[in-house]
Amino acid sequence: MFERFTKDARDVVRTAVEHAEQAGAPSVEAEHILLALLDREGSRASFALTSLGVTGERRESVREAVAEARRRAGLSQSETDALAGLGIDVSEIVARVEAVHGVGAMSGDRGDKGWWSGRRSFGRGAKQILETSLHTAVAQGDRHIGDEHILLALTARPGIPAEVLADRGVTHESLIRVLFGGGGEAKAG
Repeated sequence: MFERFTKDARDVVRTAVEHAEQAGAPSVEAEHILLALLDREGSRASFALTSLGVTGERRESVREAVAEARRRAGLSQSETDALAGLGIDVSEIVARVEAVHGVGAMSGDRGDKGWWSGRRSFGRGAKQILETSLHTAVAQGDRHIGDEHILLALTARPGIPAEVLADRGVTHESLIRVLFGGGGEAKAG
């Protein structure tokens, strides 16, 4: 599949691995892919994000929202709200765990960051995003997978990236309109 990735898409994957390494994460996750897309300039995905108003401070707010979700052990805000409805205060749990084990203890990231040698594996969510990007490209009639297809895949699958982007007006539908003029309907696969 990677032979079908454009240079921009390969750069996203490479940068996602770097984000995982910097965080000391045991694997590359969908959130790392989103962070890598936020780093892009001059690509179709960066154009789409800019067109939808995700620039400067709003890009930083996406990064902060992803970091906060990782502190909550990867729970999305909607999952946190659902647990609150059951009387479970995720913020209180996070605070107690961090009081004992340090800030970010629930993120799955390692604080010592030097523990890993070799290549990072891709977590289930990240693999699904990359697979969905292939289906998205095919649905659009594209032979190659660009970073725009990866961005579309992030918004097509439930999870932290889709929720964080939707909170800022970046949905699958809005991306289709910006990238393809609203004429095509990409499928999530």
